[in-house]
Amino acid sequence: MMKPKYMLYLLVLGVMITTCKKPYNPTVIASNNNYLVVEGVINAGSDPTVISLSQTVNLSNGVQTSALNDYAVAIQDEAGNSIALISQGNGKYTSGSGLNLNQSKKYRLHIAHNEKEYASDYIEVRKTPPIDSVGFVPKGSNLNLYVSTHDATNSTRYYRWDFEETWKFHSRYESGFLVDPVTKSIRARKESEASYYCYTNDLSSNILISSSAKLVSDVIFQAPLTTIPSTSEKISVRYSVLVKQYALTKEAYAFWENIKKNTEQLGSIFDAQPSQLQGNIHSVTNAAEPVIGYISITNVQQKRIFVDNSQLPINWFPVYPYNCEIDSALIYNPKSMLHEVQGSIIDGGGIPIAPIMDQGFVIGYIFSTLECTDCRIRGLSQPPAFWKP
Repeated sequence: MMKPKYMLYLLVLGVMITTCKKPYNPTVIASNNNYLVVEGVINAGSDPTVISLSQTVNLSNGVQTSALNDYAVAIQDEAGNSIALISQGNGKYTSGSGLNLNQSKKYRLHIAHNEKEYASDYIEVRKTPPIDSVGFVPKGSNLNLYVSTHDATNSTRYYRWDFEETWKFHSRYESGFLVDPVTKSIRARKESEASYYCYTNDLSSNILISSSAKLVSDVIFQAPLTTIPSTSEKISVRYSVLVKQYALTKEAYAFWENIKKNTEQLGSIFDAQPSQLQGNIHSVTNAAEPVIGYISITNVQQKRIFVDNSQLPINWFPVYPYNCEIDSALIYNPKSMLHEVQGSIIDGGGIPIAPIMDQGFVIGYIFSTLECTDCRIRGLSQPPAFWKP
């Protein structure tokens, strides 16, 4: 048994260790550095160019958004000709229409705000080859999506992709009724008030790059795009993905590869150590000021596919994101003598699903919560324009 004096010693030591703790705030984290971040691709083809401007924020200040508006953003050629981009708010600037740039010229991105001026290097226009295919394959308990492409001239070699996902999903229960806010009574839903099927979307967040530089032929075969768990709502009804492909220079590829290592491949002693990101955008007014971003100029190739739930293994079942239960409420409960429909649904916020019938008369309703009956709290009931029937 431990002697009392040793127990007292350990107790005092523990208190000393606890009270001597001090927060560690490195200078680099506490310093007030707000560096310009430039994201986007100058689209040399017929689609609009969109450039996003933001700034870095300190980890300790809790800022959620850092979009930069009211900047003068333009695309310039070496002869001094300029095409101004229009501010759309939320830090986004667009050309509005396709630029159809001359592939024999070089261009740069120019940014100005108050007395500050930034510019990218003058960049050659790269030609992006078409996407050969976007495919999917169920493997284990996941759906794996991939992209394939090639360049018959063997001149591209470096590729990047991003994508936009859109999917149709439904609420846990289908509600055929609602509480009319004017009459404070329950009535059947109109077609425009349907809340069972909805649509939502998301953007890719990982860095997706690949290179054929070490291969004889410029071929990328089934480069991984994303993995979707079999339990995901994304594939519960119908899923669609729009993949965008960009040709990169060797230098641009190195930049994105560095970002990938810094953001996705850290966490153990065996992973690559963080390194400084060297982009091709610089401060004209202050050469020592870091600017984060890399501008490429290329036409963008796109391909969309749809995946129906019927194309997937029959033993895959989605997991609804809420714990859902149903309950019943009577217009008049003879035991409690309560108007349960009034208390639980009309005044209580329950969503009526279906009527309870007795000898042809409605005597109450089955009901559940808003989260379990109305998909519109997480999506839109109208399908997007590209959605197929």
